[in-house]
Amino acid sequence: MFLYRKSGVYFARIAGGLEEEGAAELEELGASAVRPLYRAIRFEADPGTLYTVNYRSRLVTRVIAPLITFDCHSAKYLYKTARSLDWPSLLSTKSTFSVRATVSNSAIRHSKFAALRLKDAVADFFRESTGIRPSVDTVHPDVRIDLRIELNRATIGIDTSGGSLHRRGYRKSAGDAPMQETVAAAIVRQTGWKGDAPLHDPMCGSGTLLAEALLAGGFVPSAFLRASFGFENLPDFDRSLWRRVKEETDRHVRPVSAGTVSGSDLSPEAIRFARSNLSRIPGGSGVSLRAAPFSSLDGIRDSVIVCNPPYGVRLGDGTSAARLAKEFGDFLKRKCTGSTAYIYFGDRRLIKSIGLRPAWKRPLASGGLDGRLAKYEMY
Repeated sequence: MFLYRKSGVYFARIAGGLEEEGAAELEELGASAVRPLYRAIRFEADPGTLYTVNYRSRLVTRVIAPLITFDCHSAKYLYKTARSLDWPSLLSTKSTFSVRATVSNSAIRHSKFAALRLKDAVADFFRESTGIRPSVDTVHPDVRIDLRIELNRATIGIDTSGGSLHRRGYRKSAGDAPMQETVAAAIVRQTGWKGDAPLHDPMCGSGTLLAEALLAGGFVPSAFLRASFGFENLPDFDRSLWRRVKEETDRHVRPVSAGTVSGSDLSPEAIRFARSNLSRIPGGSGVSLRAAPFSSLDGIRDSVIVCNPPYGVRLGDGTSAARLAKEFGDFLKRKCTGSTAYIYFGDRRLIKSIGLRPAWKRPLASGGLDGRLAKYEMY
């Protein structure tokens, strides 16, 4: 019997810095024995909770069901152990599969080599027993196999998400360096916004922050556009239970009222992208969008403001980014009385340029950047 079936233990992958927030979210979704790790969260769940986490989590990127864990000091032993697993219960010769591996502080030093040996073990298992091997598909495989080797301890698992959960499916258009959906969801979560107050993004780009606000405020499951999940390939998958979980979740959806969420951006093209992306989300047609620089707005009063000011590749140089941050700080002071602003700085040095004292600052990594989310209360 596979390890996850004996123990009920799963591992959620998550961006660095979101482990504690992600652990809290998993507990809210019904997981137990939740323990944050480095860029991962260990938790226990029954099948219904596993389905719920994959369908509703806004912060987790994927959930792994461990099949086996073992001491592994050589590629030869990795291959031998993998050959012994009950692969026919997970895929057939007609299935496609892929292997994703991470390796750290171990005798096996290269992740691609480790992935290759595991792939060979799966292929050789089927070739020997049936004469036919399943095909590898690195883009859209039926089954995604996960391998993690750390300190010479290997864990082979199945990706129950069926690919990264940050790919919600609504973002078909994007500009330069768009914010990852899970990071945007973390920002919205930390605002505490529940869809009952005006929310505006004055530098909305292709609308990722607005989209995640719509999902959260409307109780829309983050994976509502996903066609399938990896857990559907598990040998104990219960289709009727999954149907009940989905129906119960969907019953609570209540699109955010029209006009509550709005956004603006200097770029007309970005606004077109945002309008297209938001149209795929319940309540998205009720979002007010405007092509205009924030400096031309009459003001954003008594509202929640969220934004990710451009920096780096989106603006060209640090001097321009610092100038924009100062101008935006002046705008907040003069035209945003009664509002609370949550600003994500991908370059945390820009916090000094905005000219406001934050109520708090919190680390939040994004795309390898050591960014900060800052809260400003405008009285």
